[in-house]
Amino acid sequence: MKKLVGIVAFLLLIYAVDLVGHEGARSLDNHLNVARRIGLYGVVGLGAGILIISGGMDLSIGSAVGLCATLLAILVKQRGWPPPAAIAAIIALGCLMGLVHGLLVTKLKVQAFVVTLCGLFIYRGLARWVANDQPMGLANDFEIWKYWLYRSKDILGLPMSVIYLTILAIAATLFLHMSIYGRYLSAIGNNERAVRYSGIAVDRYKILAYVICSCCAAIYSVLYLMQENSVQPSDAGSFLELYAIAAAVLGGCSLRGGEGTIAGILIGTAILRILQNLVNMWKIPSSLEYAVIGIALLLGAILDETLRRQRAQRRSAADVDEKKLPADAAAGS
Repeated sequence: MKKLVGIVAFLLLIYAVDLVGHEGARSLDNHLNVARRIGLYGVVGLGAGILIISGGMDLSIGSAVGLCATLLAILVKQRGWPPPAAIAAIIALGCLMGLVHGLLVTKLKVQAFVVTLCGLFIYRGLARWVANDQPMGLANDFEIWKYWLYRSKDILGLPMSVIYLTILAIAATLFLHMSIYGRYLSAIGNNERAVRYSGIAVDRYKILAYVICSCCAAIYSVLYLMQENSVQPSDAGSFLELYAIAAAVLGGCSLRGGEGTIAGILIGTAILRILQNLVNMWKIPSSLEYAVIGIALLLGAILDETLRRQRAQRRSAADVDEKKLPADAAAGS
C-alpha cells in the first residue's frame, strides 16, 4: 500500500508540473488525447504486468501487435472477411502466440528472454512479408463496425479506448486479486519452487499468463487499427513492449515477480503518457523522449530495490527479536 501511495504521489506531481508548465496542457483536447493514449497503452500494460507478476517476461509484444494489425487489415480488405470474424481470428491468433511462448518456456525449458526475443524478430519479419512491406489500410465496409466498436465520438466524455481499458481492468482485477487463480500466479512469481511442491500445476498457470499477455497485444492491435485506419508493418508497435514493461515496473510490479497490482499498472501507464505529453508540451526534442522515460524507469527500479532491501532488513530484525525473546525469558527465570 505504501508503494501505491508513492506512485500516486509521483503521478500527481508530474501532472501538476505538466499543467503549470504549459497552457496547452490544460485544454480539454489535450486531456482527451492523453486519456486516449492511456486507454490504448494500458491494454498491453495489463497483459505485460500480469505476466511479470507471475515471474515471466515478453519482449515480442510490439512485433505481435504489428503482425496482428497487419493480418487484420489483410483479412478485412483483401480477403473480404466480415470484421467480427476477422477480429475474433486475430484475438485467437494472439492467444495462440502466448500458448506457444508458454509451452516453449515450461515444457522445453527455454528461457523466456530467448523465446520472446525470437518472437520479436519472427513476428516483425512475418508482418513485413505478408504485406510485402507496404502499408495496409481498412476497407470501406469496416467503417460501420468501426463506428460501433470504436466510434470517434466519446461515451460519457470518455474515449472508447478508456472504456475498453476499464472493462479489461475490472476483469483483470477480479482475476488477479479476487480469484484463487490470480493468487496462484502471484505465488508462482514469488516462489515457484514452493508452489510446485505444494502440488499446484505451475506450468499450466505460467502458460495462462503468457496467453493473457499475447491476447492483450492482439486486442491492442485491433484498437490501434481502428484508431489509425492503417498499419505500417515495419514499425507498428515498435518499442511497445518496452512501454508496457516500463508501465508495469513504474506501477509497482517487481521484475523478480510476485509483486504488483492492476491499479498500480494503470497508474504506471498514466505516468508514462503524461511524461510523453510533458515532453511534447515543453518542446523538448522528441529524440529525448526515450531518455526521459528511461530516467523515470530507472528511478522506479531504484525505488523498488530500496523498498525490497528495507523489507528484508525489517524481516531480519524481527527474526532476531523473536530469537532473543526465549533467551531473555530463560535468563529472567
